[in-house]
Amino acid sequence: MNQLVDGEWRTGAYETTNDDGAFERQETTFRDWIGDEGRFPAESGRYHLYVSYACPWAHRTLLARSLKGLEDAISVSVVDPFRDAEGWQFTPDKDGCTEDHVHGADYLRELYVRADSDVTCRVTVPVLWDTEEETIVNNESREVLRMLDTEFEREATRDVDLYPEGYREEIDEVIDAIYEPINNGVYRAGFSGSQEAYDDAIEDLFSALDRWDSVLAEQRYLAGDRLTEADVCMFTTLIRFDQVYHTHFMCNVMQIQDYEHLWPYLRDLYQTPGVAETVNMDHIKEHYYTTHPDVTPSRIIARGPDLDFEAPHDRDELDGEPPAALVRAD
Repeated sequence: MNQLVDGEWRTGAYETTNDDGAFERQETTFRDWIGDEGRFPAESGRYHLYVSYACPWAHRTLLARSLKGLEDAISVSVVDPFRDAEGWQFTPDKDGCTEDHVHGADYLRELYVRADSDVTCRVTVPVLWDTEEETIVNNESREVLRMLDTEFEREATRDVDLYPEGYREEIDEVIDAIYEPINNGVYRAGFSGSQEAYDDAIEDLFSALDRWDSVLAEQRYLAGDRLTEADVCMFTTLIRFDQVYHTHFMCNVMQIQDYEHLWPYLRDLYQTPGVAETVNMDHIKEHYYTTHPDVTPSRIIARGPDLDFEAPHDRDELDGEPPAALVRAD
């Protein structure tokens, strides 16, 4: 795989699996925090978000931005879903993509070097950029999601709290619980370098999906009766599952549409105002099927399945509902 080494772009600079063939995700590099005091105060118009519609980690931050109504406060640039040996690229002439609105860069890696000329790291999305300090604040999706949710209340145009008091311990526990077997589990399966590593990943993945399907039989959302960050983190994996992970990453024990409760739960989330407009399935499918030649060397994009995310879900019969600002007007 490719990364920056001492500020220079290198191909094949790191391995994605360990000696046992198990997928290993590298730690993110920039971990500063936005707050009212200190170097990075929360200010409308100051921060810029670099994302890919294809990436589930970046998708988390787009969802928080949309659900909170931060579109005017935080601007966005979108990279091309196809990523070759040169890394994430800006191709403004392509549908759904944009230029780099801040610097006019050709590649996302240029922003990493601008932030730290000697940086050694992978070049990933999302990136939260400070236009005044001219640097990356943070590129860890869970932390960017939390900052957008909790640090921009004055800038938000929707009264939505995804990390409410009284739920926070449970939200953090759920996010931790779904990360390794589900969010990262699909990658552990798809990028496995041995049968044993793949089998372990698949066992963890579907055991966890079975567990949460049972939980959702009794409650509308993962942390009970409130839409929270935990649901955001689950959504970005589930929305990609049947279209990509089931086939491309060999997660084919079941599809999400086969689950009694996960499937209507996914439709419920999709139909929440502010969610559907962040989903670009064309970008998702192009990225996965064309960007991992070790997995799909033909780069042929699978056609199906044809899923109706707008079908009735009946989840509103359970206790709980989205925040008033996100209640759908029929």
